[in-house]
Amino acid sequence: MSEYLVFRLYAPLASWGEAAVGETRPSGTCPGRGALLGLLGAALGLRRDDAEGQAALFGGFRVAVKQYRAGTLLSDYHTAQVPASQSRVRYRTRRDELNAPRKVINTVLSSRQYRCDGLWTVAIQAAPAARQDLSTLRDALLKPVFPLYLGRRACPLAAPLAPEVVDCDSLKAALDHEFEPLVPGQQAWLRDDAACLYAWEGRATDLDGDDRHVESNDVWDDPLNRDRWQFGPRKAFRRYQDAREVA
Repeated sequence: MSEYLVFRLYAPLASWGEAAVGETRPSGTCPGRGALLGLLGAALGLRRDDAEGQAALFGGFRVAVKQYRAGTLLSDYHTAQVPASQSRVRYRTRRDELNAPRKVINTVLSSRQYRCDGLWTVAIQAAPAARQDLSTLRDALLKPVFPLYLGRRACPLAAPLAPEVVDCDSLKAALDHEFEPLVPGQQAWLRDDAACLYAWEGRATDLDGDDRHVESNDVWDDPLNRDRWQFGPRKAFRRYQDAREVA
């Protein structure tokens, strides 16, 4: 038996950032390691310039996701006014940015992707280097220091996270944890998708001891430095399963 922190993610809009090229800001179908650790860091009250605290969080936990619904894709043509970087000038709020001298304000254009009406279960497992225990993370998710959102500030939560610390005999059993239904008839709603997705890190057998039908690839979502927005590669594993078997 192993101990896991499990919680649920649901919102009308979510944006799970992937590698951005040019003006396009794509979204993955499910949250990656950087997004989930960022969520935990916000709940704990870690600031981006707290390099020591961020490093301890990055190296202290392993993450896994069960995707019930990826959500439909929405693309938004986005314009934003931002001041150019200036030495010895720091803008602490959006109001400060918009009150900057007009000559230093630039307009940034981008195409941003969002996932609409997605639903995910997350499982967190502590590594030997973890500074916080899972109960501390659970309490932080119940009473977060900073507001929580799914990838972007425009994507606030639409349902309680319902975090719980559970003992399970496998990672898959933790991800299959049943929460209180979001809406009546939720089980039928979940079966609208042909398959759910399990995604995890570590080894191919870490989900349930079986490496059959497991896919893998390298993804660049392992946070290295939040202050400079630097990410490194990691090996990610996936398995699809008929939603009717797990709903």
